[in-house]
Amino acid sequence: MTKVLVATDKPFAAIAVKQIREVVESAGFELVLLEKYTQKSQLLEAVADVDAIIIRSDIVDSDVIAAAKNLKIVVRAGAGYDNVDLDAATKANVCVMNTPGQNSNAVAELVLGMMVFMARHGFNGSSGSELMGKTIGIHAYGNVGRNVARVAKGFGMNVVAFDPYAEAAIKADGVELFTDIKAFYAACNYVSLHIPANAQTVKSINYDLLNCMPKGGVLVNTARKEVIDEEGLVKLMAERADIKYISDIIPGNAAVFAEKFAGRYFFTPKKMGAQTEEANINAGIAAARQIAGFINNGDATFKVNK
Repeated sequence: MTKVLVATDKPFAAIAVKQIREVVESAGFELVLLEKYTQKSQLLEAVADVDAIIIRSDIVDSDVIAAAKNLKIVVRAGAGYDNVDLDAATKANVCVMNTPGQNSNAVAELVLGMMVFMARHGFNGSSGSELMGKTIGIHAYGNVGRNVARVAKGFGMNVVAFDPYAEAAIKADGVELFTDIKAFYAACNYVSLHIPANAQTVKSINYDLLNCMPKGGVLVNTARKEVIDEEGLVKLMAERADIKYISDIIPGNAAVFAEKFAGRYFFTPKKMGAQTEEANINAGIAAARQIAGFINNGDATFKVNK
C-alpha cells in the first residue's frame, strides 16, 4: 500500500490533519504522522519506507531523499520550496511540488496586521498613525502579493508594485506599475516583500535600495530572511532613526535589533504567515490531493523541479 508521511515539526491544525487523512485514505493510501519531531534522525527513520511526504517548513535535503528508498513525491504545503533539495530530488527521480495560493490570504492578512501593529506603536497607548492614504509597494506580485494588494485597498491605501514577471497582472488589477526598482522604493511608505530566496535575490534588499525609501519608511518581510542584507539593514537603521522593519522571520542578528532599535522593529516568534486554521486546511488538503493525483494519474501540474 502506498504510504504518505506528514512530517511537520510545526504540526498542521487537528482539523487539517483529519481532512488530509480523509483525502489520503479515500485514494487508497496509508497516512502516517511525524509531528513535533526534534531530531533529524527521527525524520530519516520515518521516511525509510514512504512513497510520499507532505512537509511545511521542514528540511528535505539529500540525506532525507537518500534515506527514502521508495520516495516518489514531496509536496511542500505552501508556496516557497527552498527547504527542499531540488537537485537531489531530481537525481533520485522524485517529484517536488508546492501548493501555490493556498496560504496567500493568511499571509496577506498578517502583513496588514503587522503594519497596523507598528503604525500604532505596538498599542502602547501613544498616538500612532493610520494606513489610509499611505503608499504600499508590493515587491513581487504573485499569489500573496495580489492578496496584499486586495487587502491594502480595503484600508484605503495607494497600491503600487514592482515585478518584471507580472506586469500584465499588475496592470489588470489597477495597480500602479513601477519598472525602476529604486524609484519604486522611493515612492513607498511601506514595502511588502514577496520574493523567493534564490541566487538572484539573496541579500538583494540592501542598504542602497532601502535608503531610497522616504522618511518613515517601513519594510515588511514575510518572504525569506535570506533576501535581506541584514548587515546593510542594521547600518541603515543606525543612520536613519525613521526606518522600521517588521517581519515574521527572526533575523540572524536579532540581538542587535533588541539592543539598538527598540520600538522600531517587530518579529513574530516563529514564521507565522500560514499559521491559520484555514491556511492549514487549504494547503494540507491541496498537498494530499496533489499526491493522489500524481501517484494515481501521473498529474504533475505543480511540479517545481526539472
